[in-house]
Amino acid sequence: MDKIFIFDTTLRDGEQVPGCQLSKNEKVEIAKQLEFLGVDVIEAGFPVSSPMDFQSIVAISKAVRQPTICALTRAVENDIKVAAESLQYAKHGRIHTGIGASDYHIKHKFKSTREEIIERGVAAVKYAKSFVEDVEFYAEDAGRADHAFLARMVEAMIKAGATVINVPDTTGYCTPEMYGAMMRYLKENVSNIDKAILSCHCHNDLGMATANTLAGINNGARQIEVTINGIGERAGNTALEEMAMIIKTHKHLNFETDIQSIHLSSISKLVSKMMKMPVQPNKAIIGKNAFAHSSGIHQDGVLKDRENYEIIDPKDVGINESAIILTARSGRAALNFHLTNLKYSLTQEELNTKYEEFLIMADDKKYLSDGDLITLMEGYMKEDDIKLKYLQVFCGEPSMPTATVQLEIQGKSYRAVSNGNGPVNAAVKAIDSILEEVVAVEEYLVQTMAGDTSDTGKVHMQLTYDDRVFYGFAVHEDIVMASVLAYLNGINKIPGIKTKKIKKAEMVLG
Repeated sequence: MDKIFIFDTTLRDGEQVPGCQLSKNEKVEIAKQLEFLGVDVIEAGFPVSSPMDFQSIVAISKAVRQPTICALTRAVENDIKVAAESLQYAKHGRIHTGIGASDYHIKHKFKSTREEIIERGVAAVKYAKSFVEDVEFYAEDAGRADHAFLARMVEAMIKAGATVINVPDTTGYCTPEMYGAMMRYLKENVSNIDKAILSCHCHNDLGMATANTLAGINNGARQIEVTINGIGERAGNTALEEMAMIIKTHKHLNFETDIQSIHLSSISKLVSKMMKMPVQPNKAIIGKNAFAHSSGIHQDGVLKDRENYEIIDPKDVGINESAIILTARSGRAALNFHLTNLKYSLTQEELNTKYEEFLIMADDKKYLSDGDLITLMEGYMKEDDIKLKYLQVFCGEPSMPTATVQLEIQGKSYRAVSNGNGPVNAAVKAIDSILEEVVAVEEYLVQTMAGDTSDTGKVHMQLTYDDRVFYGFAVHEDIVMASVLAYLNGINKIPGIKTKKIKKAEMVLG
């Protein structure tokens, strides 16, 4: 099999998304996880752009030893000099320099000529080569460039010392046929193409980044430039997880990578959390619906044999199991599956009876939780057992964030006060002290309904309790309130939690 080198640009192209900027320590943490994942190259930043980017590349170079650490530059001497300085501690360093290749860029961005552009590119590659052996050249906007000129440019850059040639579809313009044909043209018309690796860098403006990248490697490219969750400029880049699993699933392509796919889910969550960029539920491979089934026909098929409706084992990407979501479209097999997990054992006749009741409840509630199933089986309508009656938080420098919470549980009121590293953390700790439960918050995502700082916020939480997963959701004008309500919404779905002992909290009398 041919190895496909994975060039991750989450920390450079991915970080160009508005609002997704990372601190130096956050970049180092993600870089370490990318190393653990098995990427070959980490594009750590654009060092001349800011002191923070420069310092981050230095820190990553010290913290990460296996992957090549890459720094981006323009075809400008000072850019390249600064990049070389930022890579001084890298065990394997690469300078990524380049210039526009399409006539759009040559005429309107650089106000230059094709000949002058090639001269500038050659000079940049030679200067970068004086610092590092590994030099990658990007022919910006190659997707809209004249193929004959692009081939001439690539040949000149390889002759100047480039070891990798990046052929970017910068604007996401190409179709897979166009992008594959461009790669094939370069393979067939650049005399020294055997001396460099061709690389795909595709954007998703028309939703074809992954398809174009696949077309690229099918036509001779052996490096792909990708990001976690497909984040990046405008509509994003090719998603690392998608290409990794395409290559792993389609053995007949005769490609392989060093990606340890079992870590894809965890690094997706890390990047989503740190960049405050929620993953869309229907996102391929790592979206929360990627392995979720609500159709009765599909649920029955998956319960009989996972491969009836899943081409990827969820465990291969770090997800414990498929999700069987109970809706009005679910069948008896799905209902029985959930009831069995809740320790209910029914005869076929009992299941048929409960299924008719289940359909009535499902039509009303749209989605049924384990708590709803307990209601179904125990014969009473279950309301929220734990209700928020009062919340007050204090925070700001130099005081420590403090929260006072009052809950109503089975008609009785309880109050607790706790400190935390923020108002939400303090409130959650106060609730935990009342319940004396170990409920872990695995995911905490905040979204605004628009872009205004005073706008209503939506909070999604994923909780784990007793090795099971529960989801909480809330909307409120106050983001701290929304967070606390989402936490309680998730807790109220946990069967039997109201029966646990309550010791530490102060009971409120009267």
